[in-house]
Amino acid sequence: MCKNIGILTGGGDCPGLNAVIRGVVKSAIIRHGWQVIGIEDGFDGLLDLRKCIPLTLESVRGILPRGGTILGTTNRGNPFNYPVELDGKIVQKDISDRVVENIQTLGLDALIAVGGEGSLKIALELAKKGVQVVGVPKTIDNDLCETDFTFGYNTALETATDALDKLHTTAESHHRVMILEVMGRYAGWIALESGIAGGADVILIPEIPFDLARICSSIKERSARGSRFSIVVAAEGAFPAGGDRVVAKAADECQIIERLGGIGQYVAKQIEQCLDMDVRVTVLGHLQRGGSPTTFDRGLGSRFGTKAVQMIADGEFGRMACLKGRTITSVTIEEATRDLKLVDPEGEIVKTAEDLGIMMGR
Repeated sequence: MCKNIGILTGGGDCPGLNAVIRGVVKSAIIRHGWQVIGIEDGFDGLLDLRKCIPLTLESVRGILPRGGTILGTTNRGNPFNYPVELDGKIVQKDISDRVVENIQTLGLDALIAVGGEGSLKIALELAKKGVQVVGVPKTIDNDLCETDFTFGYNTALETATDALDKLHTTAESHHRVMILEVMGRYAGWIALESGIAGGADVILIPEIPFDLARICSSIKERSARGSRFSIVVAAEGAFPAGGDRVVAKAADECQIIERLGGIGQYVAKQIEQCLDMDVRVTVLGHLQRGGSPTTFDRGLGSRFGTKAVQMIADGEFGRMACLKGRTITSVTIEEATRDLKLVDPEGEIVKTAEDLGIMMGR
């Protein structure tokens, strides 16, 4: 019997999502003769059947080099904790039964959920309600356990490194301290690896609370050695020892977690008070999520997409495709979302940075 499978992309967008969609559609149709339904705007699309559209080979033609996702996405659509208006107030309700009913109405034999930790936890809860779910790991933060890499990370890393290359020339010309703020709420992988590749002098990550006095001392020592400029990379989730993360917008009834932002300006203000140097801040922001995916992310996304289809064919539900070494395999979604993959403060990559003379904030 011809299978009917659905695919959605949840959470923040990133380069490589279209490669996954294309991989799913081509593999499902060409190898198995199945039908594919694209669900728009993440799990929100399963609350409105008008957002569930057939995907064909023509639908995915030419999308491989495109950033973002042709299906759209949202990082607020959790059907187990959904904001609804009741008596003039916004309250959180569990409307997951509607999602399950709509999956049945669509006649979906399986659902492929492409997302990060949050989206995959929603997928896991749907699996517990009887939905046959397969997960695909996606996050530019590369913080999902049980997979060596997530697609989107490599492209974000290239974007951050390119920005550092450009900041070097203007920092050196004006003898300034240049601070680049990059994404990374809990995990500092982008800041750490781009900082090493881009020749940063200071790297601040959430896993190592920083000491501003030591940072200023390090920059002063560089200046004394004749280096009249410094480059600082700060993950948005970095915070001072004994302090808190810098929040741009507090959580509210519609936004479950606060929006981070401003660590670059915070560090800049402290450095200016401590040193007689001009400091400038560049916030890379959503540039890290945009643009054409790198060769690595196109390939990884394509492999994850075809693996997800094969997992459905093999009945491997409640599991997530993952990369182990050079091989695509699978693990349970529960294992994959149990903990975040954080930078080890005493690990080899951090020690490499320190051996290169990079100040890690401690």
